[in-house]
Amino acid sequence: MLTREMVLTADDLVKELVKVPEWGGELYISTLSGAGRDAYEASIIRVDSGNNVTQDFNNMRAKLVARTAVDEEGNRLFSDDDVLDLGKKSAAALDRCFSVASRLNAVSDDDIEALAKNS
Repeated sequence: MLTREMVLTADDLVKELVKVPEWGGELYISTLSGAGRDAYEASIIRVDSGNNVTQDFNNMRAKLVARTAVDEEGNRLFSDDDVLDLGKKSAAALDRCFSVASRLNAVSDDDIEALAKNS
């Protein structure tokens, strides 16, 4: 049986090294914490004044890559303020990183559609 201490001290945020030749090297993509996943999901939905929920796919890939690209110690490489600039980078490079981030974090198209329906 797990204890509180076992759960809170578990090293459960894994990272994977991704080759990004368009950027001249490689970087780590990490799993998100629960709070990080919630923040990402909140960034891709919009609620208007009539409480209508829509999906906001603007820079969706850059948003996830900005939240999951980390250094060797697991510190984020990009802040939320970098999303617009990151979104201007190579679509192939972003998609490669996004694909790994999606896989590591179990983010699927169905998850994104469910967000809009459940919000």
